[in-house]
Amino acid sequence: MSYTDHIFPAYRRRCAELAASTNPFAQGIAWVGGDYVPVAEARIPLLDQGFLKSDLTYDVPAVWDGRFFRLDDHLDRFEASMKKLRMTSPIPRQEIRDRLVEMTSLSGIRDAYVMMFMTRGLRYVRQYAPEDCPNHCYLMVTPYLWVMGEEVQKTGGSAVIARGVRRVPPGAIDPTVKNLQWGDFTRAIFEARDRGAMYPILSDGDGNLTEGSGFNVVLVKDGHLYTPRRGVLEGVTRKTVLTLAERLGHAWTIDDIPVSLAYDSDEILFVTTAGGVMPITLLDGAPVGNGEVGPVTKALWQAYWDAHSDPEFSFPINYR
Repeated sequence: MSYTDHIFPAYRRRCAELAASTNPFAQGIAWVGGDYVPVAEARIPLLDQGFLKSDLTYDVPAVWDGRFFRLDDHLDRFEASMKKLRMTSPIPRQEIRDRLVEMTSLSGIRDAYVMMFMTRGLRYVRQYAPEDCPNHCYLMVTPYLWVMGEEVQKTGGSAVIARGVRRVPPGAIDPTVKNLQWGDFTRAIFEARDRGAMYPILSDGDGNLTEGSGFNVVLVKDGHLYTPRRGVLEGVTRKTVLTLAERLGHAWTIDDIPVSLAYDSDEILFVTTAGGVMPITLLDGAPVGNGEVGPVTKALWQAYWDAHSDPEFSFPINYR
C-alpha cells in the first residue's frame, strides 16, 4: 500500500460524484460584478489594468473534503499584498470570506481550488493616484487543481536547477506579493521540459535557491529542513509544513540556502496549495538521496493532509 492511499481513493469517489452532478456551478463558480455565474461564463473588462498591466494581486486557499483550509491565513496575506500595492478592496474582508464559503456551498465542490483577485481596476496609476483608482474584486471556486498528480506523488517527480534563467530579484518585483508576473517561471518551465524534467527550481544568480514555478522548495538534510528566505513567496503551505515538521521533531531553518545543498540533500520536497507536499526524487538527472520518496517527506505528506480535518487549521462548509 502506498503512503498516498489514505486520501486518493476517497478523493476519486468525490470527483465521480461531482462529475455526475447537474448543478450548473459544479465545474466552477465565479463572482464578477456582483453576480454569481458558472466559471466558464465569467468575463472581466478588457480595460482592467489587472489584464493590461498585471497590476493585481491574488491568493489561493483550498477546500478539501468539504472543509476550508487556512482561509484566514490566506486572507491575511491577501490584505497585506493589497496594502503593499496601495489597493483598497471595494468590499470588506468579511464579505469576501462569506462569499467564498457561500460559493463553495452553492457549487457542491468538496475539493476546491479557490482564487480571489484584486485588480487596479479600469484606471492606471500613470494617470491617476492610487486612491483615485476604484479597485475590482473577482472571486472563483473550481475543482481542486493538482500541480503533481497521484501517480507521480507515489514515486516522486523530477526537477532541474534552471541554468538559463534566474528569479526576478526582490528589488524589481516583490515576491511576497502574490502576482501573475510569471515571465521567469514560464521560461524556467520550458527549460525544465527541454532538459527532460517536470519542474524547475530558480536561483537568485548569487548561488542561492529561491523557489519554483508556483511552489516553495524545502530540502531535508540529516532530518533538518532548509528553505529559502529571499526571493520567495511566504507560502501558507510552507508555514503549515514547518509547523507540522516541528511537531514531528524536525528542526527547520529559513535562510539563504546555497544551490549546492540541493545536490547534497537527503530529500527534496515542493510545497504549494495546489498539490500539498510534492516529493522530488530526481534532480538534474541524478537521484535525490537513494532515489525514493524519503521518510521525512512521507511523514510530512501524511501530516499535511491529516491537518485538513483538524479544527485548528480548517472549518466545515454547510453545503446546501
